[in-house]
Amino acid sequence: AMAQAALSAAGLHFDELNKLRVLDPEAAQQTAQLREECGAFLDKIAEFQKIVGSLIELVDQLAKAAESEKMKAIGARNLLKSIAKQREAQEQQLQALIAEKKMQLERYQIEYETLCKIEADQNEFIDQFIFQK
Repeated sequence: AMAQAALSAAGLHFDELNKLRVLDPEAAQQTAQLREECGAFLDKIAEFQKIVGSLIELVDQLAKAAESEKMKAIGARNLLKSIAKQREAQEQQLQALIAEKKMQLERYQIEYETLCKIEADQNEFIDQFIFQK
């Protein structure tokens, strides 16, 4: 026991297998335990990094999908605007055509009335000519 105390004072210790050690068995056990805990911690950190990596990847995919949908929506909106402009232009063309046809109809009505008057005058002239004979 006295030899063990002298060894301990010199910083030397016997482990459970009676091997001579420089480190106190309790400190050696704590060191081993700390090493294991550090290993487990590193494993957890690596797992966490993997999870974060896949999360970032997922968020990136969602961002790309959202951007793609936004572009589709912008395309659809632009298409609708151009269709609306085309319709507006068509409507204006048709309005102009209607106005043109109305004017044509008025000219034809005036022409028809004039021709009716001429026909009536000619019929009257013919009737008078026949009665004179």
